[in-house]
Amino acid sequence: MFNLRSKVISLEELPAWRQRLRAAGQCLVVTNGCFDLLHPGHVTYLEAARNLGDALLIGLNSDASVRSLKGAGRPVNCELDRAVVLAALESVSGVTVFHEVRATAFLALSEPDIYVKGGDYTVDTLNPEERQAVEQGGGRIAILPMVAGKSTTGLLAKLKVSSG
Repeated sequence: MFNLRSKVISLEELPAWRQRLRAAGQCLVVTNGCFDLLHPGHVTYLEAARNLGDALLIGLNSDASVRSLKGAGRPVNCELDRAVVLAALESVSGVTVFHEVRATAFLALSEPDIYVKGGDYTVDTLNPEERQAVEQGGGRIAILPMVAGKSTTGLLAKLKVSSG
């Protein structure tokens, strides 16, 4: 029986989960973000990320870190709801909620073979501590293109116009 909640991995469980992948010789792709309102841009990005390796782990910003990054009123959906929705995607192998604004500690724990970021970043504009955590663990960084016209901010603006 499939249990999508089993794909939500705590920070405490993460090292053992990662070790099982490594022992099986699987390439781990990792990405992170808020994933507040899942939309086609997210799904396309996650599919492309997953196709770079054998397993895809998402580091999900906690509610508090989303508020720090995006401001009052965000996230729209709580962290557990966001984690469960992401875990339901076939392309996603696991989801871990982290509490810091930056993913540095999460990346050090997950030790990605490939760390994926969206096309709004370059390797040079990536947070230097995050980049260092990936490289120290032997991983590499891949930048995937954004899906034009698809964003949570744009979706929220559209919802505001239609309800106003």
